Amino acid sequence: MEKKRSPWLWIPTLYMAEALPYVAVMSISTIMYKRLGISNTDIALYTGWLYLPWVIKPFWSPFVDLVKTKRWWTVTMQFIIAVAFACIAFTLPTSLFFQLSLAAFWLVAFTSATHDIAADGYYMHALTDHEQSLYVGIRSTFYRIGTVAGQGLLVILAGFLEDLTGNIPWSWAVTMGILSALFFAASLYHQFVLPRPASDCPARDVSVSAIVREFLNTFVTFFTKKNALIAIAFMLLYRLPEALLVKLIGPFMLDPVANGGLGLSTRDVGIVYGTVGIIGLTIGGILGGIAASQGGLKKWLWPMVASITLPDLVYVYLSYAQPDNMLLINGCVFLEQFGYGFGFTAYMLYLIYFSQGEHKTAHYAMCTGFMALGMMLPGMMAGWLQETIGYCHFFITAVACCAVTFLVSAFLKIDPKFGVKVKSEK
Repeated sequence: MEKKRSPWLWIPTLYMAEALPYVAVMSISTIMYKRLGISNTDIALYTGWLYLPWVIKPFWSPFVDLVKTKRWWTVTMQFIIAVAFACIAFTLPTSLFFQLSLAAFWLVAFTSATHDIAADGYYMHALTDHEQSLYVGIRSTFYRIGTVAGQGLLVILAGFLEDLTGNIPWSWAVTMGILSALFFAASLYHQFVLPRPASDCPARDVSVSAIVREFLNTFVTFFTKKNALIAIAFMLLYRLPEALLVKLIGPFMLDPVANGGLGLSTRDVGIVYGTVGIIGLTIGGILGGIAASQGGLKKWLWPMVASITLPDLVYVYLSYAQPDNMLLINGCVFLEQFGYGFGFTAYMLYLIYFSQGEHKTAHYAMCTGFMALGMMLPGMMAGWLQETIGYCHFFITAVACCAVTFLVSAFLKIDPKFGVKVKSEK
């Protein structure tokens, strides 16, 4: 019988490994391509497509359940991610770096989405119900640490190398090489340290017809749920302002003042957006969870809607004032990210609320697919829109889209008791 291993040996590293490739695909890539001279239109369009694996993730998640073990998928995906980051590193100094590195980023994206399915499933197999509740805060904390390490420390490192060598492609190649080495190490470490729970085993005697029947039943029951159309509209549109902003915040900070940006260095962006911003996001998310647990989702819905939308006004101010005071810029980004973290709580709680009932795991995966689609489509056109109307008008447009968030939230039907902490009887 295998000796019981402490979850502390693998939960922190597993969830940092889950965060890093997602951050690399969604955020680091936009900063890197901006520094390599790619236009905002192309950055937003082509990196926007990289959301697709998370959109269609529910379509292949059953195969991760049925084929091999979650442990095997987790370790194997980490190895492939390491290879993909190595490919990015080798392609950046070449003349076809954009096309070749994008192809490698596609591999990272599909592999990372598969890794998410496997790692989250493994977590449930490897821990008891009590342990899952006990360590859920730990896994979230280390996911955030992974986000800071990627969006903050790695970007700061790339900026340091840029300043030291003056060679931008080489600096980012080294940064991607370090990411590759980290994932080779993670794959090797997890091969030895991850427990082998008895429940984590491939499905047996499952026919193709049974898989197809269950798959179709899952989709039918999702779309025939009460208020399904309203729920889907909410999933797609609640984050519309953020979907426009997220692809352009990095380029806006890096663009010269003459082009309407803030003229920050790569290192400055790593500090402002990747470190201070993530800290604000984390604090806002923690406080949002505490608030919702006390009053429930219905009570906190409108404060959270206001929180996720109104702070977007800081980018309108920054685009017009173009301050060079780093304390002021940090304060604005902290405020916006704190508001986003607090307001995002309502979104995630509603996804859980709508997923309740039979097939709740699969339905939640479908909800996250709609969430990714809502980020993907607006994000793809954001760069073209910004280059057409300029940063000032672009940020005004994003703020105007906050009205859509208020509108779709107004139609939600939520049980007042959902999320409320139940007082135990004495």
